[in-house]
Amino acid sequence: MTPDLVSTHEASKIKAGSREAGVIPEEVGPAEILARADRMRPLATASALRASAEGRIAASLNASTVPLRDAAVLIGLVGRRRSSGLDLIMIRRTDGLRVHSGEVALPGGKIEPEDASPVEAALREAEEEVGLSCSVVEPVGLLAPYPTPSGFRVFPVIGLIDGTPALMPNPGEVAEVFSVPLDFVLDPGNHREEFVEGASGRRHYFSLQYGQHRIWGVTGNILRRFYEEVFR
Repeated sequence: MTPDLVSTHEASKIKAGSREAGVIPEEVGPAEILARADRMRPLATASALRASAEGRIAASLNASTVPLRDAAVLIGLVGRRRSSGLDLIMIRRTDGLRVHSGEVALPGGKIEPEDASPVEAALREAEEEVGLSCSVVEPVGLLAPYPTPSGFRVFPVIGLIDGTPALMPNPGEVAEVFSVPLDFVLDPGNHREEFVEGASGRRHYFSLQYGQHRIWGVTGNILRRFYEEVFR
């Protein structure tokens, strides 16, 4: 069955904490995203950004002993049916994977040698994982690269998706495709700061609970960065 990206919003009206007054409109639409493109890293600088040293400081002492591998994820925003707002496409990874088994994430993966830039990598991974054609995605900009404790430097790519494409998860990697209302993601009242103790000390991360889906760790921190860099 083809997932309906709108159903998760229409079936679950989740009311969360209070929105910071005067910062974010009640419903963020495509025009608002485009208007804030100047707060993002320009698409034209994607290759230069990857070549730079930005984000190469690892998030843990363990990861800092090896070169960081580059990856890219897509913050894919699709229009919500019968509304001017946007939804964020997310995935839940297949159980039994060697890493990140069953976790909620943004579509994405490692940047391969044949990828011309982080933008191309994010679009390619989204097509491989959920069948999202790059022809319906309008890349808008990037966030600052994010270093992870597992040794990756992740480039988040923000893109507007035309229409309501039918998506099909790749069963080898993705168990579920679902959507989260963007206004839910951008409401800081939904951002819970948590801590975990590891071999390299305490690390903090942000989490969001949307229905049965817990968004946390690197993905939670990237979405928090999206809010802070583009909307705060």
